[in-house]
This record gives sequence, structure tokens and C-alpha cells, in this order.
Amino acid sequence: MSKHYFAHESAYIDEPVTIGRDTKIWHFCHIMSNAVIGEGCVIGQNVFIAGGVKVGNNVRIQNNVSIYEGVELEDDVFCGPSMVFTNVNNPRSHVSRRDEFRPTLVRQGATIGANATIVCGHTVNRYAFIGAGAVVTRDVPDFAMVYGVPAEIRGWICRCGVQLGFGRQEELEEALCRACERKYILDHSSGVRPI
Repeated sequence: MSKHYFAHESAYIDEPVTIGRDTKIWHFCHIMSNAVIGEGCVIGQNVFIAGGVKVGNNVRIQNNVSIYEGVELEDDVFCGPSMVFTNVNNPRSHVSRRDEFRPTLVRQGATIGANATIVCGHTVNRYAFIGAGAVVTRDVPDFAMVYGVPAEIRGWICRCGVQLGFGRQEELEEALCRACERKYILDHSSGVRPI
């Protein structure tokens, strides 16, 4: 039976794993046993995926990213080059903290920019956009655009990746994406949602 995915000859893929149809795994990757990777993913050069990690469909993981135990990526997530996940808050070389791993969830459609750091125990929600070099230390709402150290909400973004034009500072505001014409409402007490 032939494989239904592509893996470069330099990649190490431990067994058992689940890898979806049309996924591509490039140079020097290591996929550990019991990892689950969906269909149509692209796993860039020098990526590590720990055992038990779940990666959804159509996920893009760029070069030099490690997906540690406790991290889950839903469908359509983008992880930029050299971005970082953590899985324990207070690591020490001489103290085992494997029983203290904290989960991190990256929800559908979220983008994490190059060299960003996602501190464990948080959720990056649907279609959020994490700017390059940001350090995420708390949950990120749906459609939020965050950057900085620590990352703060700097605006709101459409599911197509174009910044939304809110700005009247009214209790409820509407915005129309100039690229795809999706409509959104901003409730200053609860965030952005499509309408």
C-alpha cells in the first residue's frame, strides 16, 4: 500500500502516527509516535511534532517550529517561521515537571507570526492574528490582531487576513472588510463576531 502523503527522505517519522492525505513533510523533521496530522498540511524544514500532538487539516507549519506535548492546532492554522510554543511555566533542568504541562489550543484559522512566543496554558481563538515577535501571555479573542511584548490587542482582522476598520468608539460598531466584503460587529464588552 502506497503512502498518501509526502515525507522527505531526511524526515524521521516514528510509528504509529496518523498523517492525512496530501500532507507534505519536508527536510529534517521529526514526527513522534501517536501524533495526529490532518490532510493537506505543509510541515516545513526542521519541524518537531511531539507524541500525542493533534494538528488539524490544512495547517501550515513553517521552518524551525516545535509543537510540544499539550499543544493542539485546529484546521487552517498558520505557524510562522521559528515561532515558539512552551508547555511548562517554570522549567528547571534539574526538576521534572512533565506532570505540570499546560495545554495550549490554537483555534481554527489563527495565524502566528514569525518568532512569536505563545506561553502555555492559553488559547489563541478563531482567526486571531499574532504579529511577528509577539509574546502571548493570555488568551487571544476571535479575530483579534495582537502584537508587542507582552502582546496587546491592536485591532481586529477579517478571516481573510485584512484589518477591519473599526474606530468610532461606539458601544456597537460595524465594519465591512474591504477585500472580501464580510461584515462584522464589534461589541466593546465581548469582542468581534461576523454578522
